Amino acid sequence: MNVQSFKAVVIGGSAGSTEVMVKLFSYLPERLELPIIFVNHLHPEDDGGLVEYLSCQTALRVEEAADKEHIEGGTIYVPPADYHLLVESDLTFSLSIDRKVKYSRPSIDVLFESAAMAWNDRLIGIVLTGASHDGSDGVRAIHKYGGLTIAQNPDEATYPIMPQAAITTGCVDKILPVAGIGLFLQACLGHNTVPELKKVNAHD
Repeated sequence: MNVQSFKAVVIGGSAGSTEVMVKLFSYLPERLELPIIFVNHLHPEDDGGLVEYLSCQTALRVEEAADKEHIEGGTIYVPPADYHLLVESDLTFSLSIDRKVKYSRPSIDVLFESAAMAWNDRLIGIVLTGASHDGSDGVRAIHKYGGLTIAQNPDEATYPIMPQAAITTGCVDKILPVAGIGLFLQACLGHNTVPELKKVNAHD
């Protein structure tokens, strides 16, 4: 894969993915230049508890995304409960209460597909543990636009259905354990370029 600079990271997961995100925090650079957008299948009545919890696990800024908000680097964004989160072409957020996608709102597919159109080949997309097929269409979109796609190794995922569905599309560039994802992000975000994929594999 050619060396390229990245502009954003999108991460999606369901059951068990919040714990994985916390583990990934330890690999992120202190001066994070890119935005990271994390979609988890929140309970419709979540009142910001995810933002509060994640904020306690990292020194990085964690915010609930707002409609028409300009997306800034150095921030970890999560959607408000029961809203789809989209990235617009002017790199602002939009929130939607359109119908659920694969029984979910927020939907990983909705975020990934819109982010792929906004950032093209400057996007990293990651699918974590979860119990649905949400994210598989989003991975296809990121791949179509030239972005880099990663799936958590299903063998170590608490719920392997979601990463396995992404892998089955044939559009995942790398299958990694959590530690491997962390090291890969560390290399990418620390130097803003792609490390050689062969140096990070599913068994590292």
